Amino acid sequence: MNIVWLKRDLRLHDNEAICRAIQQNQKFCLLYILEPSLQKDPHYSARHFSFIKQSILDLNVQLAKFDSQVLYLELEVQDAFDFLKKNYSITSVFSGQETGIKKTYDRDKKISKYFKKNNIVWHELPSKGVKRGMKNRNKWIEEWNDYFNSSTVFFQPRQNQMLSKKTIVEWSSHIELEKTNSHCQPGGEQNGKKYLEGFLNKRHVGYLKNISKPLGSRIHCSRLSVYLAWGNLSIRQAFQAAKMSRPDSSDKRAINGFISRLRWHSHFIQKFEMECSMEFESLNKTYNHLKKPITPDLIRAWENGNTGFPLVDACMRCLNATGYLNFRMRALLISFFTHILWQPWQKASFHLSKQFLDFEPGIHYSQLIMQAGETGFNTLRIYNPVRNSFEHDPNGEFIVQWLPELRRVPLSLVHEPWKMSAMDQIMYKTRIGQDYPYPIVDFQKARAKASKILWEFRKKPQTIKESNRILAMHVNPKTDKKKGN
Repeated sequence: MNIVWLKRDLRLHDNEAICRAIQQNQKFCLLYILEPSLQKDPHYSARHFSFIKQSILDLNVQLAKFDSQVLYLELEVQDAFDFLKKNYSITSVFSGQETGIKKTYDRDKKISKYFKKNNIVWHELPSKGVKRGMKNRNKWIEEWNDYFNSSTVFFQPRQNQMLSKKTIVEWSSHIELEKTNSHCQPGGEQNGKKYLEGFLNKRHVGYLKNISKPLGSRIHCSRLSVYLAWGNLSIRQAFQAAKMSRPDSSDKRAINGFISRLRWHSHFIQKFEMECSMEFESLNKTYNHLKKPITPDLIRAWENGNTGFPLVDACMRCLNATGYLNFRMRALLISFFTHILWQPWQKASFHLSKQFLDFEPGIHYSQLIMQAGETGFNTLRIYNPVRNSFEHDPNGEFIVQWLPELRRVPLSLVHEPWKMSAMDQIMYKTRIGQDYPYPIVDFQKARAKASKILWEFRKKPQTIKESNRILAMHVNPKTDKKKGN
């Protein structure tokens, strides 16, 4: 028997690993292993495992007509294969290459030795337009284009080619779903397709106008990030569906913008694949010498949405409740943490990864470091939470939705409630310092300090040298020349 080891590719269609297994004229089984060690890992939370389980149950619904389902095991990977070997002779294992955290990379290195020792052939197949082993980007964009424009593959197993449902039920761990969080997007390949179709048919209109709005983005952005992160959809499926929809769209610029962001999605995962040390240290190694004192009280206030800056707090409370926030507001949260609170980005990493339902390691760490201003070449952005509040939530609707303690405060003060006079606080029945906190830092002083230190760091010869190394590795000279940069 062959095994298809599902990881972050929880779909039947356009799944290279499944396609390769079908091509072998041999019985195969779809396997998902929920490792206890990963369940305890600080990157993850219950919302991720609920999404995974929902995705597996969705696959089982689709597999019913083939009299099969996913074999689901809650074991460490080697223990799972030891269990399977007692019942079947395993010829080959097919899986996608996972650009993940160090724990999963070390696991894969270990299991690779196990497979060789047991004469099992492991076929690891590229995914998400990411290529393993690249030393530079000279040919990356051409290969990315070739992959994204190549034909998608459909799930068409031969009759009785899959292991029977009866056998799988006997072996599987029981999938126990926790109480569903109605604020979080539901898992599953079929739900991913619904979100994709809804976006391309209607919701994309106004995409560019609303992409930075904390409220508008929840409707007009694609909301596909979670389905791409866990592989309910392939990024190639999203790309080709968008291209096909463009001729009939009334907002072609929105479709073009979406397609562009799909390429950036692969770009950042490729960057992490090539420099996985970003999980622990800055991309530009010079910034590892940047000293920031860890202040637990400030970190707790930020994690709980109690900083005294309404847009920052509303964003965090929204994220904690729903698992989703648009790109601009994520950048605001990280900028505020690393620049205004002057805390190391590493101390923000686990809280954010636990909350982001769409946690994707390559994008997560690339964005943390970039928004912290520790690449040495990206534009240094220290977001002003008040200015962003007026610009992106002008009517205060998002703020009031997530900070109900400010619901009585008039619009003229809701962005800066600390400006309320004593009489205002009595009139609007909102006490600053009691019902809602005072700002925990002086924004202007903190911003000036961060800007001064980071710009000085940026000018250091070591920083410039390291920046040049990074650019040489991650920029395609031909593409860069065409852009005139």
